[in-house]
Amino acid sequence: MSEKAPDITLPGTSGDVSLSALKGAPFVLFFYPRDDTSGCTKENEAFTALQPEFEALGVKVYGVSKDSIASHEKFMAKKSLTVPLLSDEATDLCEQMGVWKEKSMYGKTFMGIERSTFLFDAEGTVVKAWRKVKVPGHAEEVLEAAKGL
Repeated sequence: MSEKAPDITLPGTSGDVSLSALKGAPFVLFFYPRDDTSGCTKENEAFTALQPEFEALGVKVYGVSKDSIASHEKFMAKKSLTVPLLSDEATDLCEQMGVWKEKSMYGKTFMGIERSTFLFDAEGTVVKAWRKVKVPGHAEEVLEAAKGL
């Protein structure tokens, strides 16, 4: 896993986002498996609810999945989400951050995104990583860690 934000640019719902350009202020990337599924919806809703508090700290928050921008926009509109979402259809960022993993469901094995969150400092260095995230209380935990920056 990269300890620094990879120098990568992804299309996002608020325009292209270059991770190297985010340096200068802390930021959060939360990786989730898929738009409009139960856990992913709850996680996005939680980060949306806390977005004003993250912004007050000067911390930008982005959600990342393999879904297309069209899918992201539909998901955001349907669920009234405000946190910008990035599309990593080629899984470049997912692989560099070590969240593209072999998963299994109903006896089938497949590759997918392991729900993970990374808090980066203003230098673009990972200061805290959460792996195999359980959604309840998670966004609040990330906010608490961000307050410590």
